Amino acid sequence: MRDIREFILFLKQYITSRALYYGNQIEKFKDVIVALLVVKRGKYSSSFLNTSFFLLIITVLIAGPAIAENNPFEDDIPGQQTYFQSTAISFDPFDNPVTTVVSAKPRDKVYPHTVSEGETLASLSARYNVSIDTIKWANDLKSDIIKPGEQLDIPPVTGIVHKVVAGDNIYTVAKKYNVDAQNIVNFPFNDFSDPDTFQLTPGQDLYVPDGTIEDKPVPQQTQFRYVAKAQAGVQGTSSFIWPTSGSITTYPVWYHMALDIANSAAPAIIASDTGTVTYTGCLAYGYGCHIIIDHGNGYQSLYAHLSSIEVSAGQVVGKSQRIGVMGSTGRSTGTHLHFEIRSGGSQVNPLGFLQ
Repeated sequence: MRDIREFILFLKQYITSRALYYGNQIEKFKDVIVALLVVKRGKYSSSFLNTSFFLLIITVLIAGPAIAENNPFEDDIPGQQTYFQSTAISFDPFDNPVTTVVSAKPRDKVYPHTVSEGETLASLSARYNVSIDTIKWANDLKSDIIKPGEQLDIPPVTGIVHKVVAGDNIYTVAKKYNVDAQNIVNFPFNDFSDPDTFQLTPGQDLYVPDGTIEDKPVPQQTQFRYVAKAQAGVQGTSSFIWPTSGSITTYPVWYHMALDIANSAAPAIIASDTGTVTYTGCLAYGYGCHIIIDHGNGYQSLYAHLSSIEVSAGQVVGKSQRIGVMGSTGRSTGTHLHFEIRSGGSQVNPLGFLQ
């Protein structure tokens, strides 16, 4: 045992001495390198900086995608609004022959909110993208004062949340809140017990976009009357003409990126630009009888709720050529044209393209 202890002591002293020796050698070598760099700093600094820069770029290119893909903080950013979710929605080809990519899915129901210190109706209005009056109406507030800890219901869209009672229908509700019945039908999160007649169920929440409970009607947005003119078409113009004549009853909004053009006289519908008819069909719901024209330049146009279709799939049509007649088929409450322009399969605001 004594021999073992002596060996362990010797080994400890030996390792310590060797470590001190090599440590001193490293320090001497480092001093030489530092002195050399100081003396030759003008000569080597440029190369050192260039080398470091390229190494940094290579590191970013190699590690950057992996870090971005596995970022653990991406979904937990403080203050991030969680009532929007990125999503892609594809429609069944027999239900809707067009695929729509939606960048953000808005809230589909009333959201309960607990008021925090410092919050006001104005800040909640900006946060949830609804009007101050919408919040006041939903919570029966008589003033603009709210208190911390107070529970508020935040509707998903500016307007009214109406509790359906026996005898209600979309026309009486629309009249009560000074909106067009089509606005109620267009809101995607409204449910109907009978999709054909838009029958309501007592007790259900019905969302009335842009509705108001003011006693006097709210002045309606000025309606413009546009008359489609026969124009010589050129393929691939990317410039669209008005497809019919009438009054705009619904302007493009996030849940209805299209124009509703109403006319009780049921005028003809014309092709907004030259292209190939890629779809014709009639459904008992949704678009009803509708036509899709591919213009061969990345754009498509859609014409819905027609009473008759006068072209067939595969047919080439010219700009301003008659293709059908306005009607009220599918998810519709009155004679009108639902008109869409799509780019790459995604809906775009048609007002930016129409002449």
